[in-house]
Amino acid sequence: MDYPHGQAPGAPIRSGIPEHGRIPKYYAVKAQVSLLVDELGEGGMLPPERDLAVRYEVSRETVRQALRELLLEGRLARQGRGTVVAGPKLEQPLSLASYTEGVRRQGRTPGRHLIGLEQFPCPEALAAETGVARGEPVWHLERVLLADDDRVGLESTYVSVARVPDLAEKFDPDSSFYAYLHDRLGIAFGDADERIETVLATPREALLIGTPPALPMLLIHRISRDTDGRPLERVRTLFRGDRFSFTTHLSGRG
Repeated sequence: MDYPHGQAPGAPIRSGIPEHGRIPKYYAVKAQVSLLVDELGEGGMLPPERDLAVRYEVSRETVRQALRELLLEGRLARQGRGTVVAGPKLEQPLSLASYTEGVRRQGRTPGRHLIGLEQFPCPEALAAETGVARGEPVWHLERVLLADDDRVGLESTYVSVARVPDLAEKFDPDSSFYAYLHDRLGIAFGDADERIETVLATPREALLIGTPPALPMLLIHRISRDTDGRPLERVRTLFRGDRFSFTTHLSGRG
């Protein structure tokens, strides 16, 4: 099959240009800057806004709007007072594999920064999702997700204190929680339910992740069970929309 204008599969049809051919000026500039981004390659420094405005014969505000969209899409990144070409997005599998495994598969170094680990009486809304009776203690583990020391997400994990009583003493918060459960406690994950939605970070979340509040985030809710079908954990994870994409394998069998 021939794709319009030689575009690759997965690209916007007709490069996003309506059939009537009229496009906003900023979008035309965005298309030109996208070509420049491809030429510069990862880490390449983009010319200043004023130079781009002269090159494309538009106002600096038009250039600024084009760059804003490319920043939100993760094609560009701020570096000091300049703008550089960003690297490819991290592909996180939608599976029971941990964040650590997903990042390592792409040659990046995963890490986590502990924000807090506390226990509190389980509220009614959380009881069914964690298999804990109302009022019994649950852990809340909150960590910033890192990839090559870059902050890329924020993760909150809720789990029964009875199932992991020594979490505060024996768990390294920079390591994989899944590996701790499996290797130290002999607990294996059986299955999970996940829901994904697009949200904006709260001011607190944006501060912890180090992003503008207007940056779209991918929010994943996960409820995991062990191999016996018992609820194990409830996780809320925010991923930067400009740095992540998600993959899964679908099968027609069964």
